[in-house]
Amino acid sequence: MATRDRNGASPHQVDAVSKAIIEQLQEDGRRPYAAIGKAVGLSEAAVRQRVQRLLEQGVMQIVAVTDPLTVGFRRQAMVGITVEGDTDPVAEALAALDEVEYVVLTAGSFDLLVEIVCEDDDHLLEMINKRIRALPGVRSTESFVYLKLRKQTYTWGTR
Repeated sequence: MATRDRNGASPHQVDAVSKAIIEQLQEDGRRPYAAIGKAVGLSEAAVRQRVQRLLEQGVMQIVAVTDPLTVGFRRQAMVGITVEGDTDPVAEALAALDEVEYVVLTAGSFDLLVEIVCEDDDHLLEMINKRIRALPGVRSTESFVYLKLRKQTYTWGTR
């Protein structure tokens, strides 16, 4: 995930070699640095340094992606949120919640879209009623409960 400035631009320029490293890691986050180096034309040490720099700059993360259902989370939902006033404090408060997977500021019917992962329906209800709607500035919410996760992938490359 790249960090962005106020205009949506990345403050860190990523060259073609770093993009190739990112693509290698998107295919397999456990791929050895030596194999990545061979694919992109760098030494293992140079790949290690670049990966460390990309991680430190917040350009990318290396994480294990799971199907929430298989690890005990029975309910996922996207929540559209309409905010009164400045969206930034609400977005920051939502981003601090453990159950929140991501927060997106949008243009359209909602000011924010938030994906949440919960243990069950009671947990989802508690999140929406007691934690999200209770935040100062939240005017309304609309929930879209996931019935089945059909596709979740992060191999879209760097284009």
